Amino acid sequence: MDTQVRTPQAIFMQPQRLLIPLFQRPYVWNEELQWEPLWKDLERVATRQLQAPNTAQAPHFLGAIVLQQNPNPISDLQQRTVIDGQQRLTTLQLLLDAIHAEIAMAGFMTPAARLEPLIANAEAFCQTKEDRFKVWPTNRDRPAFYEVMGAPAPVDYQKLEHRTSRIVKAHQYFSQQCRAWLHSEGPERTAARAEAIERSARELLQFVVIDLSVHENAQEIFETLNARGAVLTAADLIKNFVFQRLLEQGADVEEAYNRYWAQFETAFWEEEVNVGRVRIPRSSVFLNHWLVARTGEEVVVREVFARFKEYADYQAGYPMLDLLKEIHQAATIYRQFTEQAQVLDGPLDRVGLFTYRVKALESEVIKPVLLALLDHKSGPLPQDQIDTALDVLESWLTRRMLIRATAKNYNKIMAEVVSVIRNALVDQVGETVREYFSSQRSEVAYWPDDEEVRRELETMPAYRKLSRARLRMVLEAIEDHWRGWIPGQMSAAGMRIRRGSYVIEHLMPQAWAKHWPLPPGESEADRDARIHRLGNLTLLTKKLNSTVSNGPWLGAAGKASHLQEKDVVLLNSKLLKEYSLKQWDEAGIDARTKQMVETILAIWPVPPCHKVRIEHEPLDTSITVEIADLIGAGLLAPGQVLYSQPGKYGGRTGAILSDGRVEVDGKVFESPSSAAIHVCQKPTNGWHFWRLDQSGSRPLTEVRAAYLRVVSPEDAEAEDDASTETN
Repeated sequence: MDTQVRTPQAIFMQPQRLLIPLFQRPYVWNEELQWEPLWKDLERVATRQLQAPNTAQAPHFLGAIVLQQNPNPISDLQQRTVIDGQQRLTTLQLLLDAIHAEIAMAGFMTPAARLEPLIANAEAFCQTKEDRFKVWPTNRDRPAFYEVMGAPAPVDYQKLEHRTSRIVKAHQYFSQQCRAWLHSEGPERTAARAEAIERSARELLQFVVIDLSVHENAQEIFETLNARGAVLTAADLIKNFVFQRLLEQGADVEEAYNRYWAQFETAFWEEEVNVGRVRIPRSSVFLNHWLVARTGEEVVVREVFARFKEYADYQAGYPMLDLLKEIHQAATIYRQFTEQAQVLDGPLDRVGLFTYRVKALESEVIKPVLLALLDHKSGPLPQDQIDTALDVLESWLTRRMLIRATAKNYNKIMAEVVSVIRNALVDQVGETVREYFSSQRSEVAYWPDDEEVRRELETMPAYRKLSRARLRMVLEAIEDHWRGWIPGQMSAAGMRIRRGSYVIEHLMPQAWAKHWPLPPGESEADRDARIHRLGNLTLLTKKLNSTVSNGPWLGAAGKASHLQEKDVVLLNSKLLKEYSLKQWDEAGIDARTKQMVETILAIWPVPPCHKVRIEHEPLDTSITVEIADLIGAGLLAPGQVLYSQPGKYGGRTGAILSDGRVEVDGKVFESPSSAAIHVCQKPTNGWHFWRLDQSGSRPLTEVRAAYLRVVSPEDAEAEDDASTETN
């Protein structure tokens, strides 16, 4: 067994074929979970290469692959079987081929020529047409792979026979991303960018390659490699590195550990928190955020240790003990504002309120900016400048959340904001941050103006479009504002509303048909459009009895009477001043929605006369989910049995195949819905029809929602709401 760290250049340059066995699953990687993160990683490496072309660059690690040599005659093309890593290798070939085509079409033939030997074996080594491919996928994927890898550039993907295949879609994705990246800085920079992306893809990605001989037990090694074991975190690696350096420098290691590091081995720091689709110990997340705050650069999770070593050895400029003291100080501040976000009762200072709202917005990415403000390199910043910066950040985040603008590139944007803070005059930090966001014009960074927020919110079905935590935070902020908690003045209404605890209630219920007759001239569609708007929502200390919640508005036992007797929030008392004795209706919803929207604009303001100068296209948040996606995410497994829903069609079963199709009655169907239609002989939603257990308590939608929580939390929330809300 030979184990080496190798680049794509080293893996693919020699004439060979890497064969994926028939028994391995088909290609299941997708854009949200794999293609986009891989491309972003490559972009970061290439950008560093552009910025410092004559400096040795740290490579980016992509994981491990296991190959086994095949016996073959000396004159034949060398072959190896892919034991583990087929998804990575297939994707890398698609990536390299797409980059090669885009660079060649742009006219840069030298870097394109350097990539060509990595994607095609020389003709002298080929006995068949298929021999030219470096990687040869499993049976089901071969036609699509052969077609797209052999298609002349520019590839017309819509004319390909296998255009719906993931293989083709991956190639198309990388091609589009590469073309956009190459030309993003104008024609005068395209040549340099072509060289950077080519070199990065060829030499600055790395794998651990385990190469087995013909006679070694591949299955035993595969099982050992995939067995569960203790994995070193970024914090573990950094700890070892720091204290090794301290030993070399003659420091009192035991004292340094007890005073400055021991805290990281307590429950608070060892708790795992969500970072994208994975859970990571808070200590490692903090060190990631600390590095961003110190460098003003985007640092992804996988690069934390390597970037820390580089910073400590070449940029910090002082001994390791001093650096450890800095980390300890920043960690104390980080813990303070993290714990403030969990305080649900009583007053909060500006930082505490900000961290609570950011937590509700699910924007952990903002924490490096908080560290840059609260642990500034020049010492404590003026409080008014910190408050101004937080006002701007909270307004920018909240307004973009409310109009459902894309959150892509937030890591990069926050790194830029850190640089802005670090380079600004200390008595102008807040204003400099405001100017930065006011000047943004790109779709991923602009600050929505009043007109756009007003236009979006006055008709938005907020209850359906916003997650519960986000919507509750907005309603709490409106309540506090109406109580007088306005910047620059003291509230005369006493305490703030209790945070994160109240129930969101519809005033006019979703089940309105029985007790809420339509007024003349109104349609069911008109009413349904208003049910979920802001003006029809409120907060309650506890959920109403379903009879009251879905009952009439007026009368001794009506909803208005219960609100008047049992609830004290201004969201309700202001409403009841006008509607305790008259019917709550569409006109009331419209008027209250407008009032609440104007309050939102006051809570999260923009600079006077701020207008967005770009054409905003509504964000399409829909994500097509297939069973193959769920297999790829580890949420379902090939061979898993599906059970029909109890009732008329109960007792039927299906089986999940390795490529994501469903087999029922010996027939194979492309989707759960087509399989359900086969059973019911009528249009049927298969995600609701098929269950994961014989009792029928776990519909397939549960797994779909779990996947959506990874790639789009808002879509997952809507998925859950569709079947659980009844008021």
